[in-house]
Amino acid sequence: MAGKPAEKEMTWVQQPVAVKGVGKSSRNANIRNSYQKVLLPVGAGILFMSLWQLEVFHFILQLRTYQLPLPSAIVEATIENLDILIAYMGYTVSEAVLGMLIGSSLGFVFALVATVFPKWGQGGLWIVVALNAVPIVALAPIMNLWFGDGIASRVAIVVVVTMAAMAINAYKGMTNVNPLALDLMHSYAARKLDVLRFLRVNNSLPYVFTALKINTTASMIGAIVGEFFFSSKGLGYLLSNSIKVAKMPLGWACIVMAAIAGILFYLIIEGLEKIFLKWHSSART
Repeated sequence: MAGKPAEKEMTWVQQPVAVKGVGKSSRNANIRNSYQKVLLPVGAGILFMSLWQLEVFHFILQLRTYQLPLPSAIVEATIENLDILIAYMGYTVSEAVLGMLIGSSLGFVFALVATVFPKWGQGGLWIVVALNAVPIVALAPIMNLWFGDGIASRVAIVVVVTMAAMAINAYKGMTNVNPLALDLMHSYAARKLDVLRFLRVNNSLPYVFTALKINTTASMIGAIVGEFFFSSKGLGYLLSNSIKVAKMPLGWACIVMAAIAGILFYLIIEGLEKIFLKWHSSART
């Protein structure tokens, strides 16, 4: 008689009802989070476009449709001029990519020099930051005078625009290392070059990809604004001409194509970050 209640108690304890409930609730929570991440932005976008199409924003801001074209007119202009929009988008993206690669490489070199020679290397960082503070409107005529009215002048603008973000972020990653890791390298009698290569550069890679993601948008802005002044191709050139001749739907179509290119550019860099920095993502999780 004394053993029976114990058996009943053990039988009750071994039933995994509570564990199943916890697993089911966590799965439901994950599903809800997934839906929220997708449905909320999509729903907000649909609501925004509907209000725009119904001219609610026109009423609030006291605008005419020729000042702010309707989404339907922008879509129509995009379809009618799709060939030239794609061609000009490719031209602008080539300027942005080439300029960003050169500018980011130079910024990384500046960060290396500032890390290896901290006494005078940080002065170079200040110069890069000062160049980045110059407005693009002022850079465009100077670069056109130096490099002509071809693609080189817009590439040079993007180079100047993208150097600072890479230099500052890479320098922070190279100098903000774990002191215990430095002590470990010193205990192994590692040379300065080995410390730079295996510790500082590796530690800077997450910062480098952060700078690259910042530069994706900065490079597109630099290329498009540069095309406003001296260019015969590109989305900036087409946007400027469309505004001059009052073809506002075509101008907004250029803005849409530039936004699409910028988003794709950013997603490519983000995908490369996930591929090359798996150790960093696993460490964060």
